[in-house]
Amino acid sequence: MSQKTVAVVVGSIRKESFNRQFAEALVKQFPAELKAQFIRIDDLPLYNQDDDGNPAPQVTRLRGEIKAADAVLFVTAEYNRSIPGVLKNAIDHASRPWGQSVWAGKPAGVVGVSVGAIGTSLAQQHLRNVLAYLDMPTLGQPEMFLQWKEGLVQDGAIGPDSKEFVQKYVDAFAAWVKKQA
Repeated sequence: MSQKTVAVVVGSIRKESFNRQFAEALVKQFPAELKAQFIRIDDLPLYNQDDDGNPAPQVTRLRGEIKAADAVLFVTAEYNRSIPGVLKNAIDHASRPWGQSVWAGKPAGVVGVSVGAIGTSLAQQHLRNVLAYLDMPTLGQPEMFLQWKEGLVQDGAIGPDSKEFVQKYVDAFAAWVKKQA
């Protein structure tokens, strides 16, 4: 398989985001065939359909980066039992104007971590519903709902207690991208 670019969209913009730390550690386990490109979403204006004809430069950049990617990995936090507003805003920008979505057909993966015992299971389910509408074939199994605990990420890498579990997801995601992209 030739090298594929995976747009990594982290749904948390907090400076010390657990999901950002996890995403940066997870992509270190990507095989050589996958290249991660982190997508910036913290500078996007709020989506307003009135701006579809004249998008802000940040929106044009976002749309171009997603369009150029072969696949997308969403790493989402869970806010109030759903996806963060900043993530939904980015999804809306790149899906509009109607009929010009840059998400369509991109293979996707969904993961996330939370301090709660069920990880980000509800946010992931909500996100999967959105991705289905956007025509993004999304890896169904394995699912990965992780609780943020001491040692999950150590020195910028997945810790030894979780490394094998995360690698199983990464391997399945890489196979999914190969099959779909």
